[in-house]
Amino acid sequence: MHRLVFGVPILVVILNWLWPLPLPVAVKICGALLVIVAGFYYDWCRLSSGSMFAPEFPRPLIILFNWAFGTIALLTIFQIALDLGALIVALATWQPVSIPTNARVFAGGMAALLAAIGVANALRIPSVRNVSVTIRGLPPAFDGYRLVQLTDLHISRLFSTRWAQSVVERVNAVGADVIVVTGDFIDGSVAMRRADVAPFAQLHAPDGVLAIPGNHEYFFDYDAWMKHLSALGFRLLLNSHIIMTRGTDTLVFAGVTDRSAPRYGQAGPDMDAALRDCADGACVVLLDHQPGDARTAAARGIALQLSGHTHGGMLPGLDRLVARGNNGFVSGRYTVGGMVLYVSNGTGLWPGFALRLGIPSEITLFHLKTDRAG
Repeated sequence: MHRLVFGVPILVVILNWLWPLPLPVAVKICGALLVIVAGFYYDWCRLSSGSMFAPEFPRPLIILFNWAFGTIALLTIFQIALDLGALIVALATWQPVSIPTNARVFAGGMAALLAAIGVANALRIPSVRNVSVTIRGLPPAFDGYRLVQLTDLHISRLFSTRWAQSVVERVNAVGADVIVVTGDFIDGSVAMRRADVAPFAQLHAPDGVLAIPGNHEYFFDYDAWMKHLSALGFRLLLNSHIIMTRGTDTLVFAGVTDRSAPRYGQAGPDMDAALRDCADGACVVLLDHQPGDARTAAARGIALQLSGHTHGGMLPGLDRLVARGNNGFVSGRYTVGGMVLYVSNGTGLWPGFALRLGIPSEITLFHLKTDRAG
């Protein structure tokens, strides 16, 4: 199926953009072959590791593939726009359809430039994004509580040891009360990623480092990853919760597994289990990798839900499509009933399409505030 989906952009770029250019046939054939090689990036990923989600190439080659793949995607959009514009002009003037060569060259140059910027944005170490959030029922002792969220790290050959170490140093420098990771730690097996995830053992906060799985953990031996992440010091909230205390005040952190889990023979998200034995009226922060079930969480009285998964949509326009696949939630803060939902843009990015334009990655530092009016 993916060959059909990605075959269309390849054909558009070769037949509608490349072939009409005034170039020697040999140059066009070479260019077409390069487009085909780049367009079937996911097949090369599968050949390199057995999974399209884990390209096991040298990092510079993965960066080159992402740039070329992004250029093809953007150029397809630009070329279709040129085709439609030329058709409209032709119909209005009753002249043959014609696209000037300089328009094609400009479209190609812009696609290549924007793809390069997009890859560079994706690879940078995220800045700390400060978010103050007032949540219902937060006990007074937790007013000003500082919480760091990481999500969608996608540790891989692209986001490897050095990148991970830089993220850890930036998070630890914040001095948060607790650190949470809302899934999609990795792309690859434990054997592939052991050295790359090792820096995360250095994460520290007074109330610990909490985590839940994302959908990508299920692609690569879920049980092995849960065991390894636990050994690195993560407190995994797998349909369970933990209670933080400040004197007589309490704050509950609950976590659920990913909704994709049943497809891999694992336990799916279970809110009843996650909240079992919680006191009535407790203030609960829920960690759920995917934001699509936020309305269900709000109906259960959750005060704050932290999610990721969407990567913020990555590109203008694509974010709207991603929102449609996640019940309207894609990036930032939402009010859902009496609950606050925050969907992070993600800290890293899947190495299969590592581009960001106008939607930056983030390390999110939450400053929790008591709803004094409530």
